[in-house]
Amino acid sequence: MNDGDAPRMKVLLVYAHPEPGSLNGALRDAAVSALRAAGHEVRVSDLYAMGWKAVADGADFPARPAGERLFYADASRRAFAGGAQAPDVAAEQEKLLWCDTLLVQFPLWWFSMPAILKGWVDRVFAYGLAYGVGPHGGKRWGDRYGEGKLSGRRAMLIVTAGGREPHYGPRGVNGPIDDLLFPIHHGILFYPGMAVLPPFVVYQADRLAERDFPPLRAALEARLAALATTAPIPYRTQNGGDYDDQQVLAAEHAPGARGFAIHLAPEPPAPPRRPWPPGPPGAARPDP
Repeated sequence: MNDGDAPRMKVLLVYAHPEPGSLNGALRDAAVSALRAAGHEVRVSDLYAMGWKAVADGADFPARPAGERLFYADASRRAFAGGAQAPDVAAEQEKLLWCDTLLVQFPLWWFSMPAILKGWVDRVFAYGLAYGVGPHGGKRWGDRYGEGKLSGRRAMLIVTAGGREPHYGPRGVNGPIDDLLFPIHHGILFYPGMAVLPPFVVYQADRLAERDFPPLRAALEARLAALATTAPIPYRTQNGGDYDDQQVLAAEHAPGARGFAIHLAPEPPAPPRRPWPPGPPGAARPDP
């Protein structure tokens, strides 16, 4: 059961795999079981089981005038602000705002997430919720990359890959796993403000024997037990002073370097001032 000193979390697990009897299915069940046994609240969005609509289109905005030309971002902005989104989108947003911890689980297919999961992001991460937030002017390009409406939450990927671990190493032919996951970590999760934890990655997923599962389950349970204390990936915040007014990393930081790694701070940032897990919207927060 939950240690009396450990925070009780509200966990949303967004799961994308079509086969319930797969390794992913077993890992999902193990994660839910371990979290609930520790006293945490858990909700699961099983996208295939839900028959999730992956395509972002005009049907996402039931109140949009017939025949109106679709500008998706603008329609998203108006629908989110006016409470006129498709019901399935609004339901997933309610879960996302409810949670203080987001787990996203999927198999790595063609170096990215399955289409159904990308469609969940495209539709749920609406204008006014995950992007288009905060003042834009001068040197400030909105509340993003470390700030935003989803700040105060933690997120972690649970990923299975078919290749061997060295294939995803610093010089591996598939490319470093941190680089492959950067668009998700930095561009989807950190962008609206979430603190992103290092991923839990299972390699050679389609070659594991039954005897390999108990230690794998134990490793996942250990990562889940440390969700509240694991140091996040130390991405530089957009508005923290490291970027110039065109959002280019200033020359004094990582001079001469290029690539995704330049967006990592040389040292972990100071602990956030807000307590974690966050309280409900509008709740009073104690001074640190």
